[in-house]
Amino acid sequence: MISDITKARFAKEVAKYPADQKQSAVMACLSIVQQELGYVSAESEQVVADYLGMAPIAVHEVTTFYNMYNQRPVGKYKLNVCTNLPCQLRGGQQALHHCEKKLGVSMGETTADGLFTLQQSECLGACADAPALLVNDRSMCSFMSNEKIDALVDGIRAAEGK
Repeated sequence: MISDITKARFAKEVAKYPADQKQSAVMACLSIVQQELGYVSAESEQVVADYLGMAPIAVHEVTTFYNMYNQRPVGKYKLNVCTNLPCQLRGGQQALHHCEKKLGVSMGETTADGLFTLQQSECLGACADAPALLVNDRSMCSFMSNEKIDALVDGIRAAEGK
């Protein structure tokens, strides 16, 4: 299920820590699994637990604590809209609702074409730039007005030819 290349990447992460603390690489290993599979399944959690010598529930606790780990398949573009208080006060909930309308899905769903998954998120650490939106857990988008959301979604769709 996990390729030899992935296990080599695990080893590289584990090597960063003292031998008796290899479980410290759990987040990196989960990220590697997600890069390969697109999400972290229960089976892949077990593989990570076995590799790091951890209890499977300890790995699952990490997977479920952080929203950057997908626990099921998601669209090619995962949009996390911050709905924490600072973003709420500056239109975070409205940004989420506009995304729902624009994409034709409810929060937590994936578009029929598999292109977008919409999620709400806790603090993204960009309170001064609220409302904030994170694309694929990597690209921060700030001051997300309806027009900026439309431009983002339309731009992605155009780039994908959809």
